[in-house]
Amino acid sequence: MIITKKAIPRRTVLRGLGATLALPLLDGMVPALSALAKTAAKPVVRFCTVYVPNGIIMDQWTPAAEGTAFEFSRTLKPLEPFRNQLIVLSGLDNHGAIVRTGASGAHAQPAGAFMTGAEPYRTDSSSSLQLGVSMDQIAAKALGRQTPLPSLELGLEGSDIANGSGTCDVGFACAYQNTLSWSSPTTPMPPEQNPRVVFERLFGGLESTDPVVRTARLRRQGSILDSVLDEVDRLQRSVGPHDRVKLGEYVESVREIERRIQNAEALGSRDLPVVESPAGIPVSYEEHAKLMFDLQALAFQTDMTRIITFLVGREQSGNTYPQVGAPETHHSISHHGNDKKKIESLVRINTYHVTLLAHFLDKLRSTADGEGTLLDHVMVLYGSALSEGNRHDIHNLPLLLAGGGGGRLKSGRHIRYPKETRLSNLHVTLLNNLGVPTEHFGDSNGELGELSELPSTSA
Repeated sequence: MIITKKAIPRRTVLRGLGATLALPLLDGMVPALSALAKTAAKPVVRFCTVYVPNGIIMDQWTPAAEGTAFEFSRTLKPLEPFRNQLIVLSGLDNHGAIVRTGASGAHAQPAGAFMTGAEPYRTDSSSSLQLGVSMDQIAAKALGRQTPLPSLELGLEGSDIANGSGTCDVGFACAYQNTLSWSSPTTPMPPEQNPRVVFERLFGGLESTDPVVRTARLRRQGSILDSVLDEVDRLQRSVGPHDRVKLGEYVESVREIERRIQNAEALGSRDLPVVESPAGIPVSYEEHAKLMFDLQALAFQTDMTRIITFLVGREQSGNTYPQVGAPETHHSISHHGNDKKKIESLVRINTYHVTLLAHFLDKLRSTADGEGTLLDHVMVLYGSALSEGNRHDIHNLPLLLAGGGGGRLKSGRHIRYPKETRLSNLHVTLLNNLGVPTEHFGDSNGELGELSELPSTSA
């Protein structure tokens, strides 16, 4: 590491024993006496998809009014503090999930089409998958050369059905439901659910994915941060007062996340036969979710990646939510048959997931990034591949966009699109807003110019 009085390279990292600590954007990374360069610099724009399964109770999700005067529905109420950086989207159809081959996969097809705009090929075998490249991976291929990690694929559930996460549609490989990201039509990108593995991808050399090897190394090395503290002290003596404060806050944030992971691992090593979470995954669902969201914020803050997908739950998820009064499995009550008690349980689950999203947005809003915050410079797509889960409805999806997108989004609105407007049109628009010129994606037939300054070309 070389530090000069003039500037710190944006890609400066602090190296320790088996650790590399990437840095957030510091004032010292802007060349000295270069106010013009600082003014002219465009903010880095990041993208994240947060996916929730099994549909939404739509009359508790959709605001009644359109435009800027909309009122928050019961399910969206936790997001009210973020009104000015939120767009609620109504009327978009998961057109890629329309059955064209005669083979119906009520969950596999909507889930597979959500980020690809393509219909999954019917197959039970992982060796004959056929779908499409997902929108996030197109962005990652274009933007990933600028970051250490082209993208991150994360989740809260395992990527196979052996862990009790549910079943898969008959005749369709589980990969269609277990993954959001596809790097090629035949290559799914499985989500990582273990915070320790994610933490080490961001900050430490992962010599082996074998848990025995990792545990031995952690006992030998201890904290990843401890091995770079000398470098942190050296850097703090070389930067200005504002950067010293920013660096201290960042290091403490990393420290706190590492501490939470260590606590989860300590708990996981105890004799808890009822708990099936692997070491490193908190027993508490909420702590697991918040930890994964906080890791995403750190990844954006350090510019380790600009593209993330986060699978809160796979389609047909068997998770239960007794913490919000919904002890039955999520998928089973999504087929509520108009039972009022089941509908109420689903509304509670939907609202709970939105509450977790609010935690993420608050974290982004409280993290400085250049002349603004991470929330100013991110686009978060939140939603589900189904609207009404009871009948597997792929029309009028529950969707929203959060964040300022680096000034590219006109937020604070509820937009209702005409019937048969395609979800893939949103993906085209988002890619263009990310600086990835795109005319066509999946089954798109235009753009959604209402989101930003882009002219609308929707068919």
